[in-house]
Amino acid sequence: KMSKTRGNVIDPLEVTERYGTDAVRLALMMCAAPGTDIVLTEERLASARAFANKIWNAARFLFLNMERSGVEPCIPEPATLETLEDRWIFSRLNRCADIVNRAIAQYRYHEAAQTLWQFFWHEFCDWYVEIKKLRFQENSGLTGDWRNVLAAFEKALRLLHPLTPFLTEELWQRLARGQERHPASVAVAGYPRYDPAATDDAAEQAMATLQEIV
Repeated sequence: KMSKTRGNVIDPLEVTERYGTDAVRLALMMCAAPGTDIVLTEERLASARAFANKIWNAARFLFLNMERSGVEPCIPEPATLETLEDRWIFSRLNRCADIVNRAIAQYRYHEAAQTLWQFFWHEFCDWYVEIKKLRFQENSGLTGDWRNVLAAFEKALRLLHPLTPFLTEELWQRLARGQERHPASVAVAGYPRYDPAATDDAAEQAMATLQEIV
């Protein structure tokens, strides 16, 4: 709750200028649980901006390594999921899509935002990319590892688009540049849906064991 007499009003134009449109949008959704007052603070806005920066930095890391490996920007079909990390991340992506779609259908936007935050920061970035970068090789071309990384990243961008539309559109366009078989915008690309066949319980359990050991 805000009050001009108390002087605790947050000017949306000021915070948008300071933190970015996507960060303000994400911060609002993160704390918009039904039936409660929204506790919108500068700390929440700064945290949301940090998440937006995480998306950007992950993309920048991938693009730099693509250049080093001789991989052109593209949205490939996934390769055969042979490694543990590939089987795990696509299974987690599938579960994430399930939770997010149900949350959006029930207007539980805070749940969708928290699920995507957890997946992208703590699973895709902290574990998947950290493992995958050990497999990147100079001048390798579009290997199976690269196909899976880019396919997973593109699917994550589509899931994140309702939360951070400007950032995800920019990054998606960089991946899809010049490829006529893709839609003109991530906004009209198909939103990821849950596929029961894409869940891999064994891979998730094995990865959980590995994470616990580490």
